[in-house]
Amino acid sequence: MSQNSPSQPWRLRYISEPMLKLFRRVSPAMSQTEREALDAGSVWWDGELFSGRPNWKKFRQLPAPTLSEEEQAFISGPVETLCQMLNDWDITHERSDLPPEVWQYIKDNGFFSMIIPKSYGGLEFSALAHSSVVMKISTRSITAAVSIMVPNSLGPGKLLLEYGTEAQKNHFLPRLAAGAEIPCFALTSPHAGSDAGAIPDYGIVCRQAFEGKEDVLGIRLTWDKRYITLGPVATLLGLAFKLYDPDHLLGDEEQLGITLALIPTDTPGVEIGRRHLPLDIVFMNGPNSGKDVFIPLDWIIGGVERVGEGWRMLMECLSDGRGISLPALSTGAGKLASRTVGGYSRIRRQFKLPIGRFEGIEEALARIGAYTYMMDAARTLTAVALDRGEKPSVISAIVKYHLTEGMRQVINDGMDVLGGAGICLGPRNLLGRAYQSIPISITVEGANILTRTMIIFGQGAIRSHPWIFKELDALGEEDPEVSLEKFDRALFGHMGFYFSNLFRSLWHALTSSRFVLVKAKRPTRRYYQHLTRMSAAFALCTDVALMTLGGSLKRREKISGRLGDILSQMYLASATLKRFEDQGRPREDLPLLHWVCQNCLYEIQKAFDGLFQNLPSRWNTFWLRWFVFPLGQHFKAPSDKLGHQVAQLLISPSEARDRLTDGLYIPDSVDAQLGLIEDALHKVIAAEDAERHLRQELKDYTPDYHGLEGLLAAGLKQRIISETEAQLIRDADAARTEVIKVDDFAADMT
Repeated sequence: MSQNSPSQPWRLRYISEPMLKLFRRVSPAMSQTEREALDAGSVWWDGELFSGRPNWKKFRQLPAPTLSEEEQAFISGPVETLCQMLNDWDITHERSDLPPEVWQYIKDNGFFSMIIPKSYGGLEFSALAHSSVVMKISTRSITAAVSIMVPNSLGPGKLLLEYGTEAQKNHFLPRLAAGAEIPCFALTSPHAGSDAGAIPDYGIVCRQAFEGKEDVLGIRLTWDKRYITLGPVATLLGLAFKLYDPDHLLGDEEQLGITLALIPTDTPGVEIGRRHLPLDIVFMNGPNSGKDVFIPLDWIIGGVERVGEGWRMLMECLSDGRGISLPALSTGAGKLASRTVGGYSRIRRQFKLPIGRFEGIEEALARIGAYTYMMDAARTLTAVALDRGEKPSVISAIVKYHLTEGMRQVINDGMDVLGGAGICLGPRNLLGRAYQSIPISITVEGANILTRTMIIFGQGAIRSHPWIFKELDALGEEDPEVSLEKFDRALFGHMGFYFSNLFRSLWHALTSSRFVLVKAKRPTRRYYQHLTRMSAAFALCTDVALMTLGGSLKRREKISGRLGDILSQMYLASATLKRFEDQGRPREDLPLLHWVCQNCLYEIQKAFDGLFQNLPSRWNTFWLRWFVFPLGQHFKAPSDKLGHQVAQLLISPSEARDRLTDGLYIPDSVDAQLGLIEDALHKVIAAEDAERHLRQELKDYTPDYHGLEGLLAAGLKQRIISETEAQLIRDADAARTEVIKVDDFAADMT
């Protein structure tokens, strides 16, 4: 027995040792790839949400998201210019590609080098700037946004920065920064899909002649990949494969594990260049393959020292795609829907009333505005974490899943409001391509079903829980005494954690969280208090689920999905509160804040209810429900009145509407549909008083074929309106007519 052990011998012998044996028996078997995924990344605010008592003071002291002057100048300059160059209909319908001049502008202005340090010729932007650039471009062309975001997320550039040798960095990074190389990364295999750790692609360590040299130590590769973005135009291929050394040329091991390499696409045997067609978004995406392609060992990313570390490398770098690019794309869609559908709802009339005044339309507008507010909050908060050096793998999975699902919601709502104008593609349709892109965002970087049911809680329960990872770590100790002592400390720490959350959950529930100490003003204080209560209840239910289901929880995806929903909604509510605080607590934004926070709490309550109904033990269901909701379930969905207030923000020009859609590309010209909507919105509002007065005061008038002009003539004759007011009404009607037009084409579509 170690003399330094703080534990009593009886405790070790009669409690911890039997529990350790039980824990070994019920703990789920963990593959090497699962272990590496858990070891990758860092624990951030997700750890606080797992704690049962989040440190709100620490959270509120996080810096507000801020762009540097250089980053803001880039967005106001080259990004604005690029957006002006983009014609989405021409790109998607006519060319099925970006125009050559756009490709060149992207390369010349460093759009592929946002993550590359200035010492290598890159822009060296923050994660927030990277996100803001992708978001703005996506509101003009998703094709262009995807083409730019991929080289700046999971790909050769990121992997070289993190793991490349100095020689690899010095050679490739300046070329990537200058656009001399177009990179892609090949991970997905037809027979592996989301189970990337099961890729069948392989490499054999061998010797053979290469580029004039007779005996080169290298790898003979065979692979078949698909869904590779930028693949058809790439000059530099990043490849993931399993490496084998049957002749022991590198050491005693034969199976060396997943390894990553960089391969110029003109290497003999590389088959690349064909295209997939992702739902008419037509960004460059396609398959590639190779059979017995020989590469030297120094093409391995990081050199021979990184052999077998590929899976960990991928997991550590995956947070950028999940945490930056896809949330930016989703938030851009929300901002575009908020601005366009909101404006359209005020402009478009049915039954002599703007459709935005109909309560059914208001429901859709409320969701569009509130979800956009929430998505932007989560996007920027996650970027702040990444810029502080965090690698929050669980948080990145949360924002990937919930923001792409949020995009699905806001675009579907927008399409419902637009009706026929939304389903007819053409230059005037601003949401059609966004609608087509939804399944793409939901599928890439891990399919959303998998992300929700297996990753968010499955990874978070072990990685973010304050004690479980320590208990599992104790199991991995080879020395039995060290293993027992470490497990003992973790076990009793876990027991204290469990009982504190047990009583904390009940106390907060009985007192409606009113005694949770949070130094915040109304109205945010009550939300902080309720989230603390939910955090304690979540920690309690997590422990009960793990204790009662053990390793089988890994297969109970519906239960883990609901637990993941609770964790996710707590994070989304936290981000929304932080955004409200960072922006100076503007009173005009209160409807957005209230709608999001009330909806998050309601969704948390629903997830708890679904969990209680489906736990296999009815006894656990009974007492957990009593401890978490002893006085009943009192969180309500946002009210109709609150939804009305949110909808009003979208259909009326205001500072709140501008804040909500900040970062959206708004063209100056009325030649573009969004420019038309902006112009018409102001004209319609300017004419509303005169038109209302005319319709209310006009007497003895029967509408006829003269239409608007007949109405105006009658109003002028009865001196109800002036000629100036009549012209305001004419201008508004003309602008409205332009906005509601739908594209049509010749019968042969020319």
